[in-house]
Amino acid sequence: MTGRVQPVLAGAVTALVGFASSFTVVLAGLRAVGASDAQAASGLLALCVACGLAAAWLGWRHRIPMSVAWSTPGAALLVATGPPPGGWPVAVGAFLVSGVLIVAAGLFPPLGRAVAAIPKPVAGAMLAGVLLPLCTAPVRALVELPLVAGPVVVGWLLLHRFARRWAVPGALVVAVAAIALTTPSAGLGGATLTPSITLTAPAWNASALVGLALPLFLVTMAAQNVPGMAVLVGYGYRPPFGAALRATGLASLLAAPAGGHAVNLAAITAALAAGPDAHPDPERRWVASVTAGVGLALLGLGAGVATALVAVAPPILIEAVAGLALLGALATALASAVTDPTTREAAVVTFVVTASGVTLIGVGGAFWGLVAGCLMLLLFHHRRPPAAPADPARTADALPDAPQRSTPDQGNRAVHDDRTPLHH
Repeated sequence: MTGRVQPVLAGAVTALVGFASSFTVVLAGLRAVGASDAQAASGLLALCVACGLAAAWLGWRHRIPMSVAWSTPGAALLVATGPPPGGWPVAVGAFLVSGVLIVAAGLFPPLGRAVAAIPKPVAGAMLAGVLLPLCTAPVRALVELPLVAGPVVVGWLLLHRFARRWAVPGALVVAVAAIALTTPSAGLGGATLTPSITLTAPAWNASALVGLALPLFLVTMAAQNVPGMAVLVGYGYRPPFGAALRATGLASLLAAPAGGHAVNLAAITAALAAGPDAHPDPERRWVASVTAGVGLALLGLGAGVATALVAVAPPILIEAVAGLALLGALATALASAVTDPTTREAAVVTFVVTASGVTLIGVGGAFWGLVAGCLMLLLFHHRRPPAAPADPARTADALPDAPQRSTPDQGNRAVHDDRTPLHH
């Protein structure tokens, strides 16, 4: 009985942690590009249901713990971009285009490989520039609202030290308590707490396609889908990348008219369902990912309550909780950006341009940061020192004596293999 219950419990924890740790980022992103409270609640509900359906299908169909989530870096991108020309309908149109591109990457492997071929330092620097404005929010909140934000940050620090998995959900609980203590009892009186779907007719313009749809696709692929595949390969699976992209891309298309920005493979919470804590037998861990999908869909029923709480809270407090949730992602992105000295300057240029938040001809800073970084690499590529010839003796000494498990780097080379998992 314990063997049957363990993956179900792991899936429930995965859903709860995934929802509680980043729904504030999603709501902040949707509201930043023009969504009303009702439209933002609709988008959160649509994302939960779409993620749940995709996770349940992929896990059941392939018997692999393929956890699915919304694009948290994509939501941070929405905050950094702000309302596009044309408002919320244009943002919905960009969500649809991004979903189409994800499906196309699943149908045409060269497109997925082209995204994966973006230099890691440049991709990491672009993501870091997108995340930076939100990650500074806890500091600003401590200055503006010390009595309210202070307990939130302290709670996050303590849990981060002793129970890291629950640090952001714990900070959220403290924030909710602070909101309840500081908000008049009638504050939620006019809020709509029942979840509902609000459909929006999409609109398109060229600047939003280049400045929002394309960066959203690139961030979702580079910061979520590819790392999510690498996590699975690291646990010994050979997941079908093409099938995963098609499923999550279709889920994105399903959620977009209701306000959902992007659905993708989970990267941050993927290990909760794919690791040994989910089940000792790797062939049974897929139950955890299916349970996580069902759990996330059910949690979507609370989208109205979550949006109402966010609506009555000080905006800087909600941004602070979102920033705490993204600090780990920012650290990873910065490390990826500056590790290689030969590409460090290009990465810094990408980071600075992206973080500046500039808008040129209606296109936001994320796109221009990517362009600037790639141009720097092209212009100064000839300055790279030639690689030193390998020492045969040292190379031989470095060879392993026994076969090694799959690594994330191997995952990047195997992401287009649609065969069965290694454990089967």
